[in-house]
Amino acid sequence: MEDVLDRQELERRARMCRRAASKKAQRELDEQLGVAVAMQEEENQSRRGSRGGQVDEIARMGKSTILESLVRFCDAVENLYTRDYLRRPTPRDLQRLLQKAESRGFPGMIDSIDWDYGNRKGQKSIILEAVVGFDTWVWHAFFGVAGSQNDLNVLGQSPVFNDILRGECPNITYQVNNTVYQNGYYIANSIYPRWTTFVKSIPHPRSQKEIFFAAYQEGYRKDMEICFGILQARWAIIRGAARLFDEEVLRSIMITCIILHNMIVGDEYNYDVEEVYEPDPMNTTLTRIYEKPMGPNGEPVEHDPLVRDGTFMHRMIERYTEMQSSYIHEHRQVDLMEHLWAVKGNEGQ
Repeated sequence: MEDVLDRQELERRARMCRRAASKKAQRELDEQLGVAVAMQEEENQSRRGSRGGQVDEIARMGKSTILESLVRFCDAVENLYTRDYLRRPTPRDLQRLLQKAESRGFPGMIDSIDWDYGNRKGQKSIILEAVVGFDTWVWHAFFGVAGSQNDLNVLGQSPVFNDILRGECPNITYQVNNTVYQNGYYIANSIYPRWTTFVKSIPHPRSQKEIFFAAYQEGYRKDMEICFGILQARWAIIRGAARLFDEEVLRSIMITCIILHNMIVGDEYNYDVEEVYEPDPMNTTLTRIYEKPMGPNGEPVEHDPLVRDGTFMHRMIERYTEMQSSYIHEHRQVDLMEHLWAVKGNEGQ
């Protein structure tokens, strides 16, 4: 009993330290962002003929010092907090995401995936690809692709499915419409390919079930839009034009803002409260997670490294081909449509 109390006390202290660190980091970044915005406003006013040196009078700092301080601050936040606030979902996180998805009518759904433009006010823009949960926590961020490219080009350069190609992704087993599936999926828009890792909407729904499914699928994708809106509303530096920074500095600023956003989400959302899901004997869509696949001898399976050589290349190609199965994609979409109509169809009447 004493060990349990000591462990709870240590967890409480660690949680308080994380909250204090996040608030301090947010306060420091707000100061840096305010200086950067003031500097940009001073530049705009100087172009219109206003007097110069406004930033020097407000912050008592020169432009070069302000830029150097901002870059160093972003590098420090990225190096210190990426491991905790921009990490892969732990088994506990994954279980919470899957339980929330089941309550929404989409068993096996992990998150929503989409992209948005960064600094779209300029003539050139950079794309941010993100995977966002129901609480707007960003689990994956890939920034740096030119804005002239579309979703397929971004997906081809993104490392979001590297774990699947390595064979390191958790095995997720769930049953939908009397069919057992072995892999999770992301909610995506219609431009994404018909892979087993995506569940897309129906472009031109005709029947009542198709209209119902499309409405729910597109509604759950709003988590991504809400997250992008929060990021742009909270951090003015990623909302406006960025003429003073190179691509690497822009990437560091974007990742820093996402980390601080996750800090705020983790501070405001009470993850310690256990969400009780009462078992439903009539619901067979129970999701089970196996963090490490077990071999026939009862020991964890050793995964192959993701390298392009003659030894492991064919295994990576096999996983990639399996991930591109359009048959599983279409069959699961139909099963989800039937399941969603059976679970939530009465709510729309």
